[in-house]
Amino acid sequence: MPDTVTSSPPAFTSPAPAFDSAGHSAAGAPTRQTLRLGVAGPVGTGKSSLIALICRELAAELSLGVITNDIYTDEDARFLRSAGVLDPERIRAVETGACPHTAIRDDVTANLLAVEDLEADFAPLDLVLVESGGDNLTATFSPALVDAQIFVLDVAGGGDVARKGGPGIGRADLLVVNKTDLGPYVGVDVGQMVADGRAARAGRPVIGLSRLDRASIDELTGWVRGVLGSFRSGGHVAVDPGPMAPHSHAEQDGAAHVHRHDDATGAAAQAHPRDDADDREHGHSHDQVPGHRHNHVARA
Repeated sequence: MPDTVTSSPPAFTSPAPAFDSAGHSAAGAPTRQTLRLGVAGPVGTGKSSLIALICRELAAELSLGVITNDIYTDEDARFLRSAGVLDPERIRAVETGACPHTAIRDDVTANLLAVEDLEADFAPLDLVLVESGGDNLTATFSPALVDAQIFVLDVAGGGDVARKGGPGIGRADLLVVNKTDLGPYVGVDVGQMVADGRAARAGRPVIGLSRLDRASIDELTGWVRGVLGSFRSGGHVAVDPGPMAPHSHAEQDGAAHVHRHDDATGAAAQAHPRDDADDREHGHSHDQVPGHRHNHVARA
């Protein structure tokens, strides 16, 4: 990777004389044809292996590139290069020097420059995979960096993790429960873990994945193709999973006030009308919270 990174404009397949704030042309199609797909999740869940799997499966039909993130090393990039899944020049590393979420959400400059340079050097690319450094359950990508994102958990990390929730688990475009073949060896009920993930996601997709299971691999690659097609047709909208997971407030009467702060589109939510009486009843304000909803759950 070059010692200095300079910004290059993304590759376009055709001129786009007019486009809106979402990056779509007047006809509705995106002006940038390269889908940027983020892969996040805790340390050791198999993010690099998942990217390697996608590359092996799709490199023959799609033009791919990869950006990896590590704090002080380029270990993940070297792993992928040594695995031979792509031309080594198509795999580039960003050393964040800080907490992983900083470079994928708070200040995406280093990653964005790396993505744009990769797109310029190998134009036209179909898909750029951006791997976050291993982080906790709150790590999500900014939609300024990626168009869609996968959040990865693994069976060996504990069967209860999926139901603990968090913005990545709850609202990433796809949740992958990885290494399902390890379930019998670590005492995890894989079916229950996948079901817990589905319960946390309000209908968003969940895949239980094993590189030894052809059906799950086909499900993953089919999802990637589907998102790419939707992105290019103008049907896919990048959503910010946000930092807030569904949570509850204890009320004085013993009821639990359970609510969530959804994205501005109000996806998977029905907005609750706000008034001052409602604020007084629940003990907190709903001001400046788009797509806020809540309901009451009585405690047993």
